[in-house]
Order: sequence, then C-alpha cells, then structure tokens
Amino acid sequence: MDRLLLVKEIYLEAFRNWRYIILERYFKVFSWVCLFLWLVTVYAFVFRLSTGYSLSNF
Repeated sequence: MDRLLLVKEIYLEAFRNWRYIILERYFKVFSWVCLFLWLVTVYAFVFRLSTGYSLSNF
C-alpha cells in the first residue's frame, strides 16, 4: 500500500504544473488568433469604405 501511495504522489508531483502550462500556451495562441482575425475584419471594413462600396447591398 505504501508503494501505491508513493507512486501516486510521484505521478501527481510530476504532472502538477502540466495542465497550467498547456492552458497558458493555449490561451496565448488563442489570443493571437483572435487579434489576427480582428485585424483582418478591420482591414476588410476599411477597404470596403475606402473603395466606396455600399455596405447595404445585401
């Protein structure tokens, strides 16, 4: 039983920060992707306005 508890404690210690590191990297990538998509949207809107395209032609 002591070995099982020792293995469990070693496992928990080894992967304690694992989730945090993955989540941190995921949110960094997600924020850069969101920023890129927002910039593409702003660019498309400004391009439409600058070329005189009417936005109500749906």
